[in-house]
Amino acid sequence: MATAFPFRSACVGLLALLGVIARGDEKSLRADVTMLAETIGPRSVFQSDSLKRSADYIVSRFEAMGWTVKRLGFPAGGITCENIEVERRGSKKPDEILVIGAHYDSVPSSPGADDNASGVAALLALAESLEKFSPSRTLRLVAFPNEEPIYFQTALMGSRVYARAPKERGDRIVAMVSVESVGYFSDERKSQRYPSVLRWFYPSQGNFVAVVSNRDSKALVKRVAKAFTSGGTLPVVQAALPAGLPGVGWSDHWAFWQEGYPAVMITDTATFRNPHYHRASDLPATLDYVRLNSVVRGLRATVDALDRMP
Repeated sequence: MATAFPFRSACVGLLALLGVIARGDEKSLRADVTMLAETIGPRSVFQSDSLKRSADYIVSRFEAMGWTVKRLGFPAGGITCENIEVERRGSKKPDEILVIGAHYDSVPSSPGADDNASGVAALLALAESLEKFSPSRTLRLVAFPNEEPIYFQTALMGSRVYARAPKERGDRIVAMVSVESVGYFSDERKSQRYPSVLRWFYPSQGNFVAVVSNRDSKALVKRVAKAFTSGGTLPVVQAALPAGLPGVGWSDHWAFWQEGYPAVMITDTATFRNPHYHRASDLPATLDYVRLNSVVRGLRATVDALDRMP
């Protein structure tokens, strides 16, 4: 019994330390969301100064972690928009590429805390967790502009511009994950909605993360959902659905489908859950940073699993 007390004390100390680390991660996530959605605010080609400030902030965050940043500019709406990329070269399969991405623009009428400052904050937190990660495959983390209208699903959508370049080079992207609106959760009954008849097959509480794709990426959905579940504490729902069903292609993964790459979206389902979607009320205070932190842990496990896949 005498030796049990130091062991118990050490366990309690470790748990306390893990709690401090988790709270620190939540604080960092909140700070990134607040910077993008509150300090900077709405950011689009119609608010070009804000869009540039957002890009500069993301670049500064990556650089502070030690990543080398590529600013991939392209013209749209009379301004230069930028896809922001960081890369870690694979040690064993460098020609096989994993892409994790999130869009940093918002609709002009909304500060876009959930859509999609939450996704960018998760991407930055993921980048920080990868400080000592030595991948087998080449890993690219990318922040995209112009996901929202007027460029949604057009040739000037940031991820569409980005995805065309590797296709033209002959790059082999083996998996793409779009991190889209991942900060809003609710435990209330009937807080979750769905398009069409899907409501009969999926939960009515908006307390889960969804992994969504078209049917061509069905195998990737299963792999990502399994990995995400192992790394986080959130319920995970997976769905490989017809691409034309409302919501299924509503983010940057769609751009990679156009080039024939397997791609999925990780999301809180945005408009099907969040009453603040595309509104002025999509503010940092409406997000759940504890659960957003769990999203980051799920993403980290997903990177590990995709890097190890056959």
